[in-house]
Amino acid sequence: MSQTKPPARCHVAGLQAGQRIEDEVYRIAQKDLRTTSNGSLYIHAVLADATGQILARMWNATQAIYDSIPEGGLLRVRGRVESYKGARQFILDGLRAVEPGTANPADFLPATPYDVDVLWDEAKEILRTVENRSVLALLGKFVNDPAFVADFKRAPAATQMHHAYVGGLVEHTRNLLKLANVVCPLYPKVSRDLVLAGILLHDAGKVRELAYETNFEYTSEGQLLGHIVQCVLWMHDRCRELERDTGQPFPAAIEMSLKHLVLAHHGKYEFGSPRLPATPEAFVIHYLDNLDAKLAMTLTAIETDTDAASEWTDYVRALETRIYKPDVMGIRSSPKPA
Repeated sequence: MSQTKPPARCHVAGLQAGQRIEDEVYRIAQKDLRTTSNGSLYIHAVLADATGQILARMWNATQAIYDSIPEGGLLRVRGRVESYKGARQFILDGLRAVEPGTANPADFLPATPYDVDVLWDEAKEILRTVENRSVLALLGKFVNDPAFVADFKRAPAATQMHHAYVGGLVEHTRNLLKLANVVCPLYPKVSRDLVLAGILLHDAGKVRELAYETNFEYTSEGQLLGHIVQCVLWMHDRCRELERDTGQPFPAAIEMSLKHLVLAHHGKYEFGSPRLPATPEAFVIHYLDNLDAKLAMTLTAIETDTDAASEWTDYVRALETRIYKPDVMGIRSSPKPA
């Protein structure tokens, strides 16, 4: 006897203006209770699944309805998709929380299309070429820590901006290491060892700054310390561990330089950087980091844009522009490299 197949999901990426949704499950990525100009309440939310996100609103809401929406859980909704200022939005007519245990929120998280084990192996292969013994020993304290590695391979690189998906951190780090392999030989007076170590460490604290089991959000530790401070604390502790292991002091100048690479990688104070880049290696890491992040954002904007009739994406606030979509050289439709 044949079994009836469940109806196909209406993925976020495929939602179109004018479409009606009667009963579908999405992850609630964000929720907020707001007040209209006439004093009535409405819910401002972001619905998501593995394919993307969509802004959602429920008019004439109540505090009770808002409180019924889980934090970072799953929501069963009905409503309609509309176009507002050129962007899609979901108008919620009804909603209810999904019963615990009936679906796994992690199944609704976006993930890297690459094999995270392959990405990590490629990263380690490059890191093994570090020549300075002190730097290599410090890296070993991280790459030989099974718990750290497991988290590093699963963590996103951000909650929303770039590589904001499961495995995004290891993908971003692998990309930067490959970029450094190209750039560093052009500048022989720049320390390749420091650059490679700084690339691994610059975002390593995100494994503790971000939560990524049921939603992408900041942990309490992330809110109070942030990934930059967290990583510098780890570096200090592990340099002391190496001193106990070897009975020799860790080179103070190298430790200070490595900490600076982490402290300065955001590049500007307004971007949350405790320090501005002040060494050649710090400038390399900042600009390579910025390059990979910005390219990821432009490609994501193109890939997730649903207005096939327009040659331009919606305005991307982080890039301060819209992105021109036509693939004039015909390369973006080809398979992604491994």
